[in-house]
Amino acid sequence: MKVPTTPAQIRSAERALSVGTWTITLGAVLYSVLTVTPLMAGHSPKDWEWTAPILPLVVDAAVVIVVRMDATLARLGGDGGRWPTVLRWMTGLMTVLLNIGQSALDGDRVGVAVHSVAPLLLIVTAETSLAYRRAIAIALAARETAERAERAERERRAEETRRQEREDRLAEFDAAERRDRERREHDQRMAREQREHEARMLREGRDERDQREQAERDEQARREAAERDERERREREASERERRERADREERERQAREASERLRQELLSAPAVTERLPEDMARMTVEAAAALGLPQRRAVELTGWSAGWVAARYQEQRAGRSERPALHAVPATTTTTSEEQAS
Repeated sequence: MKVPTTPAQIRSAERALSVGTWTITLGAVLYSVLTVTPLMAGHSPKDWEWTAPILPLVVDAAVVIVVRMDATLARLGGDGGRWPTVLRWMTGLMTVLLNIGQSALDGDRVGVAVHSVAPLLLIVTAETSLAYRRAIAIALAARETAERAERAERERRAEETRRQEREDRLAEFDAAERRDRERREHDQRMAREQREHEARMLREGRDERDQREQAERDEQARREAAERDERERREREASERERRERADREERERQAREASERLRQELLSAPAVTERLPEDMARMTVEAAAALGLPQRRAVELTGWSAGWVAARYQEQRAGRSERPALHAVPATTTTTSEEQAS
């Protein structure tokens, strides 16, 4: 018993065939280029070895064209005639000869056998894939013919069914008219009963609605009170947080001012050096002195460098060109200066 093949299964098989064919084709093309290029390079004139890959690429391009066009024609159910077959076999034989050429010239039988695998596989794969595609096209055409016949039969049966249904509808028309009259009478009776029921429910529901609205008003008042309390609590917390932050900021600023003043007093009271400090330490000391507003004369005493050099560093500090963290180096500079003076 034949199992019906779905269009999705057919498309999957065609994709598998196409992917497999192109995988083998591209692998054979790459292998052919790598195999034939040394052969062509050895038989090309001097300084023209760079043309060696051209011939295998041309032959393989013809192989790709044949495989692509055969696939398209097979899908359309066409036949290109004998010339595509001639080109297919000619390019296949050329590929075989070019691949086994070097091994044949060297008398290497194993090489001839190994290098003939890829081109022979390419030739057989091309012919096989063409046969598969033609078989699939023929099967699809037969299936489409059978489906058209089946659709025609279904349409004929549907037409007979519609004719019988029209006769049945004509027979049921009178019965439907009677049922419609009875239904209208029943609907009118049900409408009266519904109006009476709605009036009764309206009276009963008025008190429930009033109670529900009162409960909703009470709930709304409770929610508003809770939201108001929450809002006041958040405002108190925000105010307290801002107060603490402001106090912390003022404390940090006071400590910074006190530290700056202590550094200034240390620099003012530090003894003058007897020898000139290294340039890096001198730069940090001058930058610290400039940042603390010390006179240039005091910076000269603390570093031992000339007044002109110190003035230039002050100018750089004022222009904002210096990038050294001078204030961080002040304690180390002051300590070093005091120790040097003590020694």
